[in-house]
Amino acid sequence: MLAYIGLGSNLDNPRAHVEQAFTELGEIPNTQLVKRSKIYCSRAVGPGDQPDYINAAALLNTELSPLELLDALQTLEHSHKRVRIEHWGPRTLDLDILLLDDQIITSERLTVPHPYLAQRSFVLYPLADLAPELTLPDGKHLQELMAQCPRDGLEELNQ
Repeated sequence: MLAYIGLGSNLDNPRAHVEQAFTELGEIPNTQLVKRSKIYCSRAVGPGDQPDYINAAALLNTELSPLELLDALQTLEHSHKRVRIEHWGPRTLDLDILLLDDQIITSERLTVPHPYLAQRSFVLYPLADLAPELTLPDGKHLQELMAQCPRDGLEELNQ
């Protein structure tokens, strides 16, 4: 199964957390890192005066079930000392399942496609690095979504 993962961090050397997470994603059992996006910087979405985020996306090929993959991602977040204090609060590492092949999943623990995917430039542009011609399970094309979602301060960082 192909899994598109969103990566984000805005605490404790965020770029280092994202770079390390790329390596760790490829070390998940029965999972291979196929491709990684460029690195981006975006303004924080959420409460308070937070530092800017470092964002990226990864394409994985995995034999894990959706919930097994979610568990593996949450284990990685925990290893980066992620603390869940407030919704959309600052974090050392955030790993979100954006897409899983053409699956649509709605459960208590997991919603795929990610519910805010179409409204977030810091998700859409890294996804386009991985698969510019991507079509979502609902038939929408990634390029159409990008045309409707301004960059809103999103900056590509030097690699």
